[in-house]
Amino acid sequence: MKKRNFRLLTAAVLLALTGCGNTDRASTGTENGERVLVYGSGDYTRINPAMDEHGEINILLFDGLTAHDGNNQVVPGLAKSWEFDENACTYTFHLEENVSWHDGEPFTAEDVKFTIEAIMNPENGSENSPNYEDVEEITVIDPQTISFHLAAPNAAFLDYMTMAVLPKHLLAGEDMQEAAFFRHPVGTGPYRLEGWDMGQAITLVKNEAYFKGEAKIDKIIFKIVPDDQAKAMQMEAGELDLALLTPRDAQNFAGREGYTCYTMRTSDYRGILFNFWHEYWKENRDLIPAICYAIDREGIVEAVLLGQGIPAYGPLQRNPYNKEEVEQYTYNPGKAKQILESAGCTMNSDGFYEREGETIGFVISVGAGDQVRLDIAQAAAQQLREVGIDCKVEIPVRVDWKGQMAYLIGWGSPFDADDHTYKVFGTDKGANYNGYSNQLVDQYLIQARQSADPAVRAHAYDRFQEELAKDPPFAFICYVDADYVADSKIQGISEDTVMGHHGVGIFWNVTQWTILE
Repeated sequence: MKKRNFRLLTAAVLLALTGCGNTDRASTGTENGERVLVYGSGDYTRINPAMDEHGEINILLFDGLTAHDGNNQVVPGLAKSWEFDENACTYTFHLEENVSWHDGEPFTAEDVKFTIEAIMNPENGSENSPNYEDVEEITVIDPQTISFHLAAPNAAFLDYMTMAVLPKHLLAGEDMQEAAFFRHPVGTGPYRLEGWDMGQAITLVKNEAYFKGEAKIDKIIFKIVPDDQAKAMQMEAGELDLALLTPRDAQNFAGREGYTCYTMRTSDYRGILFNFWHEYWKENRDLIPAICYAIDREGIVEAVLLGQGIPAYGPLQRNPYNKEEVEQYTYNPGKAKQILESAGCTMNSDGFYEREGETIGFVISVGAGDQVRLDIAQAAAQQLREVGIDCKVEIPVRVDWKGQMAYLIGWGSPFDADDHTYKVFGTDKGANYNGYSNQLVDQYLIQARQSADPAVRAHAYDRFQEELAKDPPFAFICYVDADYVADSKIQGISEDTVMGHHGVGIFWNVTQWTILE
């Protein structure tokens, strides 16, 4: 982690937000006597942690039975303690007493049971459901005690119990995808929703009755700024106090007093997801190794990320179970061409390979507003064209997971290795977005999940990574560091925590943050 101080913009004045007056927050850090932090956020159409895996705002509004500390280790959350009966394969959690929802209703074990069962219900379509597929029975012993009987061991179960608990009294009988609750969420977390101006800002105020003690910052405003360039401009203008910027934008603050930049390591990787539902890959899957060899990962890290990241070859490089001794598809355009030609491809007059009269090439789809992801895709596409693969990049209005040819995917987790492997690469699992299926991969992931023995897990994850390299679901490209720029008056940001996908995780200790006068 690198830490740099920046120069204060002498004329920076926070522009008006919905519900907020014009306030010179760049010089005071307060609004009407309250400590207020404005965070540059992506947009939200709903806040639904049970159905959607990612959401930086979730941890401010909700709690799980467990939580993660700054080292990404499991610690108590709504559960103050627990025990595991190995013979019965049963976890029993003892809940904190006198915890209330933001509306004043008491939190109980019934809320926990309701939440996990909603996620497990296949009719609800939660991408988190594979985390709990081993749960066979949930028993509410009393209002402060709950047990989970598992059909098979799950080494990551305590990690998965960080899942935000939802209020049964507000959601029972509601549609878990469409309920109005997810635009007016009520949690037990350190902050509660005060207002939501769709597409503009989400305003949170501290929960003065929070069971772990009230936060020091009175109000946090998630200002919706989905475009990366606009986010940098608003940080420059003093409209934001904290934002995740692109490496190129973040470097523009170097040496400027009044700002602090945190370059944090992440488990967040980028790669080309191949859509195996698409007819093209049913016919050309054997050419994927050529694509992998044709990508200059180090070149992309330097040119796009400005060195703030590392080349990627697998999903566990920031995990203790990573195996370096696998095929990493180090840049080798000559080998890429050799694979293509060995598969019967010949160069046509346009400079691209073809097979049986069909040009070898595909389109990479990229989500709108993510400049770094777009730059990575364009750089990879150019490198592929240079070896004779006709690759293009498009930004669709909406992602068509089953209809597109490929997607510039982002994934990664700083927690247990089961997270972002089992549900991403396992056949028919909730976050397997490209129809990837490999029986050996499934076998090794199950072996790793069902053992608490580190040696057994290490062996299984070694085999998993070897098989994934032989039969790539993605062309892994790079891990992306998280470049957060903050007003230097903000104190308490954890500098060394490994962030997750999209840099998520910076708010893990937000109750301890403060803003200097």
